[in-house]
Amino acid sequence: MGDLELLLPGEADLLVRGLRSFQLREMGSEGWNQQHENLEKLNMQAILDATASQGEPIQELLVTHGKIPTLVEELIAVEMWKQKVFPVLCRLEDFKPQNTFPIYMVIHHEASIINLLETVFFHKEVCESAEDTILDLVDYCHRKLTLLVAQSGHGGPSEEEESQYSTPMQELQKQAELMEFEIALKALSVLRYITDCVDSLSLSTLSRMLSTHNLPCLLVELLEHSPWSRRERGKVLLPCLSKLQQFESGHWQTVVPSEQQKLSKLDGQVWIALYNLLLSPEARARYCLTSFAKGQLLKPQPSFQTLGLSTASHWPPRTPLQLRAFLTDTLLDQLPNLADLQGFLAHLALVEAQSPKKDLVLEQMPEIWERLERENRGKWQAIAKHQLRHVFSPSEQELRLQARRWAETYRLDVLEAVAPERPRCAYCSAEASKRCSRCQNEWYCCR
Repeated sequence: MGDLELLLPGEADLLVRGLRSFQLREMGSEGWNQQHENLEKLNMQAILDATASQGEPIQELLVTHGKIPTLVEELIAVEMWKQKVFPVLCRLEDFKPQNTFPIYMVIHHEASIINLLETVFFHKEVCESAEDTILDLVDYCHRKLTLLVAQSGHGGPSEEEESQYSTPMQELQKQAELMEFEIALKALSVLRYITDCVDSLSLSTLSRMLSTHNLPCLLVELLEHSPWSRRERGKVLLPCLSKLQQFESGHWQTVVPSEQQKLSKLDGQVWIALYNLLLSPEARARYCLTSFAKGQLLKPQPSFQTLGLSTASHWPPRTPLQLRAFLTDTLLDQLPNLADLQGFLAHLALVEAQSPKKDLVLEQMPEIWERLERENRGKWQAIAKHQLRHVFSPSEQELRLQARRWAETYRLDVLEAVAPERPRCAYCSAEASKRCSRCQNEWYCCR
């Protein structure tokens, strides 16, 4: 990976030092675009370093210069822009941009930041350096996972549905919806890394996770619905004859029958987070197992995907009695630590539920979202009109200059190096090394 190094150590240090927060009306401006490009370079370099397993200087620089809180604030700011300003922008009648790519970069900014946080939050010191903003990050992850559970019944649009959007703004709105799904999955990974640090989290953060948001129950909902798994739509009536698909590496992949008992990465993240929140000493001391929480943790009828079973070999399905049926021998072989969780659930089924309690009188509250909303309340349309005139209506010369800068940032050799995995053959799904010379999109394992 050394020949693909994107940033020299001195360059990375300079870019990290220059990270700062922007106001909502500044998003898409020249200074904001420069920071977005810098973040993309840091993001790709962090992935290259993590892949090469030769130290992670980007993570060390972010901690040394105290920039994790800045990234969290920028993450929440662009989330608010997407919720409050972007819909107003889409409704403006006089907004007919010749090129929607400048707006797309603002929408993509959230994905860039959460991807960088996912890469560096693997290290415990990064979570500790977030300081008070860890509360805001926990709230952010909770919002994304709640949205993921709410949309779990939709599974994801088919290719036919994606091609129905004709106007540039309609296509942009659809791309934003698709990106939201991937961002939520990244937020799940970040939340799991936060749960790895429960022994060093503040009482306010633990209370926020366990009492205010009741994250264990939310994780059970994710296990039940498994929104990253779906059955391929078709004319087949029997589920046992349809193909199982899982969302991995940015797209839906068909799982061959021999791999359907293998635990997916996202299911593994949920199980580990649930284990941390239920069995770590600090969390167990804070979590009140009320009758509602007990009922959710022992919820019946788990899905086949989470059970790790091939539906074709178990039809008609057996109805398990409790959540403990998720913890099959196949799952325990892959995550042996879950045997302790299995014993905890067995014990929970026999004990009485606890009465609700709230013994934390002075509780610290997240402030970034509320502060941004207070500063910009009633100004959403004014911000949209300002950005329409000064940001998202660039001249042809400005577009060419931006395109040149984007081409320098998104180098093809680096993009291929940071890809999550090797491309798969469009015919047999094996690892592919030959790209189609006609369409330049499909890959094949042989001629």
